[in-house]
Amino acid sequence: MSAKKFQRRKEDFVCTKCGTTVVGDGYTDHCPACLWSKHVDINPGDRASNCLGLMQPIATEGTGPVYTILYSCTLCSQKHRVKMHKSDSVDAIIALAQARAAKP
Repeated sequence: MSAKKFQRRKEDFVCTKCGTTVVGDGYTDHCPACLWSKHVDINPGDRASNCLGLMQPIATEGTGPVYTILYSCTLCSQKHRVKMHKSDSVDAIIALAQARAAKP
């Protein structure tokens, strides 16, 4: 029998990138203030990754009101996509989309 692909974990954490205290709701996997994440999972919620690198938000996909955020691990370069969370900073989402649009 294979492991579940998603495991809900309600965890609070302090963002390694910006220091924001984040109160998790079981679906929170990145900082809502700066959008950065940490490479802790192989499958969502399993905490099975040994990498522990910072996951940099590098792009947004889709259109409002719900975007998908594309991440790249700063250590191992693994790519990962997640849906925007309801608590995410709209300003951070806009800044990420604008930064991506400005690149040639």
